Amino acid sequence: MPALACVDSYAADVFIPPSPQPSAAVDTWSPSLSSSLYRIDGWGAPYFSANSSGNISVRPHGSNTLPHQDIDLLKLVTKVTDPKQTGGLGLQLPVIVRFPDVLKNRLECLQSAFDFAVQSQGYESHYQGVYPVKCNQDRFVVEDIVRFGSQFRFGLEAGSKPEILLAMSCLCKGNNEAFLICNGFKDAEYVSLALLGRKLALKTVIVLEQEEELDLVIDLSHKMNVRPVIGLRAKLRTKHSGHFGSTSGEKGKFGLTTTQIVRVVRKLREACMLDCLQLLHFHIGSQIPSTSLLSDGVSEAAQLYCELVRLGANMKVIDIGGGLGIDYDGSKSGESDLSVAYTLEEYAEAVVASVRFVCERRAVKHPVICSESGRAIVSHHSVLIFEAVSTVNHQADRDDIQFLLEGGDYEEMYSAVMRGDQERCLLYVDKLKQRCVEGFKDGVLSIEQLASVDGLCEWVLKAIGGSDPVQTYNINLSVFTSVPDLWGIEQLFPIVPIHKLDQRPGTRGVLSDLTCDSDGKIDKFIGGESTLPLHELESGGGRYFLGMFLGGAYEEALGGVHNLFGGPSVVRVLQSDGPHGFAVTRAVPGQSSADVLRGMQHEPEMMFETLKHRAEEVMHTKGCGEGEDVDEFGNVAACLDRSFHNMPYLATEEVLSMSNSLSDAVSNLGFYYCDEDGFDYLSA
Repeated sequence: MPALACVDSYAADVFIPPSPQPSAAVDTWSPSLSSSLYRIDGWGAPYFSANSSGNISVRPHGSNTLPHQDIDLLKLVTKVTDPKQTGGLGLQLPVIVRFPDVLKNRLECLQSAFDFAVQSQGYESHYQGVYPVKCNQDRFVVEDIVRFGSQFRFGLEAGSKPEILLAMSCLCKGNNEAFLICNGFKDAEYVSLALLGRKLALKTVIVLEQEEELDLVIDLSHKMNVRPVIGLRAKLRTKHSGHFGSTSGEKGKFGLTTTQIVRVVRKLREACMLDCLQLLHFHIGSQIPSTSLLSDGVSEAAQLYCELVRLGANMKVIDIGGGLGIDYDGSKSGESDLSVAYTLEEYAEAVVASVRFVCERRAVKHPVICSESGRAIVSHHSVLIFEAVSTVNHQADRDDIQFLLEGGDYEEMYSAVMRGDQERCLLYVDKLKQRCVEGFKDGVLSIEQLASVDGLCEWVLKAIGGSDPVQTYNINLSVFTSVPDLWGIEQLFPIVPIHKLDQRPGTRGVLSDLTCDSDGKIDKFIGGESTLPLHELESGGGRYFLGMFLGGAYEEALGGVHNLFGGPSVVRVLQSDGPHGFAVTRAVPGQSSADVLRGMQHEPEMMFETLKHRAEEVMHTKGCGEGEDVDEFGNVAACLDRSFHNMPYLATEEVLSMSNSLSDAVSNLGFYYCDEDGFDYLSA
């Protein structure tokens, strides 16, 4: 058996892999290679690309964006997060960046696709869409859609009483011809609000989701002296088999069967209100994968529409619901819920062709085509930016390995390494670890010795190429707050470093969030990958920013406050011809700890006073000197105040140093207004 000196020598000479030598070859990595690696051109076109600086560029006007109009996302994030005294906003990450120009372009592209299909096919009516506000109820998102869509008579869809109030208010500034589609379960108050909308000269349409709702509509319309416009939602036989198709078909959650539809028509005729029935609505599921399935569903619905015309209803509109999908993974495939096998133009062409064919065969006048394409409108306009703050280091030290000489596992493992026998190495590593863990459990080995074993085994695995190359990156984010669909339904979104794309990623990693929950991780990525190519974090403290894209629909509305991590900061950015290329028109800090606590029925002000009182008692009990006591109490109170008013997420040193001066401002914060010349704080 070798002496101890020999053991140390062997460990040093064999098990520690040599440092990589500088290569004479030049690394030819480029942003275009990163674009292929992360599939940016697949899921990002025409709004996102990797620029020559190795950063993500936002093309706010889509394919119409001129070269000088690109927005460098890293420059934008730097401007937003830099301290105010250096010309930045001083906002804390994570942050949602909204691009209204992208939103406008999405609306224009949707309208253009349907306009072209209508004109090219000789369709004798028009397309007139609505935005379902449930996708993202943010005030400025909804107001932007109403403003941008006014020229197209674009309207809104609501599914609850707060949403109908929101929609009515916003549409007062929209086009008078815009629809307000009233979906969802309804009580008397909901129906009354919709009828009130008619009195306010809004084009509200009450869509019957349940047969019983008709009695409410008939009764309240008589009492309020309002002639309603009624639609009904049909349960089609057509459905798709993906996750998003589970709410469609005959067993779907919403809508009327053919038997119920016949009864509704009969009841309306008896009430002399059949002329009020003007719209047919259906929904075969979000993320419709192919135009063949879409055509099947639209054709079935068009037949129902024609039947309602035959029965005497005053039909005018066919509402095809949602379902216009987006390509989350860049595959342009209809094989999963993450992608679709069609373009906007192909979608519109299939819809118009299907309706036209059935109506012409039945000699029925072409109806107005309406859609509720929320996901396709808002997903691209929003980017979630967060930071990787550290990695989990799996390496251990090798200090005391004399105890290994008591068994033969060490010598056998060393011999296997020298022979290059990977299979035997792995076997001996497992045996050695098992023996030492049992020794630790029995109290024979110390924690230092167990750590040495872990380090030795890790060196062995690296020497034979058997170590796990995957690193865990700790991110300053709550998955449950900002990406709830990832946890809830395993929805995947593109996640990409927003910079360093001109550098070859040095490792592969998974992402672990801040929450105290084992599900708070991201270990599934687009392309069927279980890891994400990432760059090594800089030891000098350089920041590493990641972006989650295509998350503008649903994520903010569904996010919770697990571990009391509140919503992120939000900035609104327009393309500008100024020196920066962009103008931040609105910036709102994320929810503070006080905000989140207040949302859970706590009273932060009372909590603060309680803690201050406890601090006074402790100071008095300690019996400190008068001056020292006052100073220490002041420090405690200031620390508590900062903690209540700061965001719950990890803060950089710059943010912490700014907390003293900003805490008073943040406590009364409404928003920042920002322009090309700097950032000015405005009160709420």
